[in-house]
Amino acid sequence: MFRNSHAFSGFSTNDIAKAKKFYGETLGVDVSEENGMLTLRLAGGGRVLIYPKDNHEPATFTILNFPAANIEETVDALTAAGVEFERYDGMGQDERGIAREYPPAIAWFKDPAGNILAVLEG
Repeated sequence: MFRNSHAFSGFSTNDIAKAKKFYGETLGVDVSEENGMLTLRLAGGGRVLIYPKDNHEPATFTILNFPAANIEETVDALTAAGVEFERYDGMGQDERGIAREYPPAIAWFKDPAGNILAVLEG
């Protein structure tokens, strides 16, 4: 039924302006705004809709993964841009916040609304 549908994902934020700046400027994703919502245009043709929600509650799971050829360089660049990486008990993360115990290497961070994102090697 949906084999040829151009499906997309979506999630909420409590501040569209902060989300637009974070995704567009800090992460360098192609972002457009229309009707008070954001569309992230990802490499490879994927799209993600970010919509405002007054009673937004941050996702407690990873909602968006960004593969990176070199996770150390990417984490360092994000850290220099002001991104703080999450620490989770039992994940064996290094000083940068990168977990390597189970491939692929991965590091988690949050957007301004508290939604969990990840950069992973791949």
